Amino acid sequence: MSEAHIFLIGPMGAGKSTIGRQLADFLCRPFIDVDNEIETMTGADIQWIFDMEGEEGFRNRESKVLKGLIETSRSSIIATGGGIVLRRQNRSMLQEGGQVVYLSATKGQLYERTRKDKNRPLLQVDDRRAVIDQLVENRDPLYREIADLIFPSGSMPPSKIAKKLAEALSEL
Repeated sequence: MSEAHIFLIGPMGAGKSTIGRQLADFLCRPFIDVDNEIETMTGADIQWIFDMEGEEGFRNRESKVLKGLIETSRSSIIATGGGIVLRRQNRSMLQEGGQVVYLSATKGQLYERTRKDKNRPLLQVDDRRAVIDQLVENRDPLYREIADLIFPSGSMPPSKIAKKLAEALSEL
């Protein structure tokens, strides 16, 4: 396997951060979560950034952080935010910066995993199911467009998924 970055993309609730941490341990690589990096750099949480700067302001920060991580960090497992694929420049940076893994999950799984979550700005609405359906419909083609590997984040424990994912990556 090359020593480029491994990017985990997919919708919120697909398990990018959870599986990413396990995969990083398994492959002895650093783990970086783009959203956590944004919060660390700004000293504000994602919800606050959305409230103050809107989605556009957040997306600007996200692109800047992604670029910086690709340029400055050693070969890492990088979990991205679900909407990072919305910008063409981000999709290009991901493709050029390493291997891209689309962690896929069913709408039902995503709904179940995010139903009690209070930290996702796009889900602070009455009809979460409709939002998730819309996000999946809009973003799934973008995830597929840049993925080197589409991997179901299914119903196994994250450690098992990470192990299977590491095996699949070694065969790319």
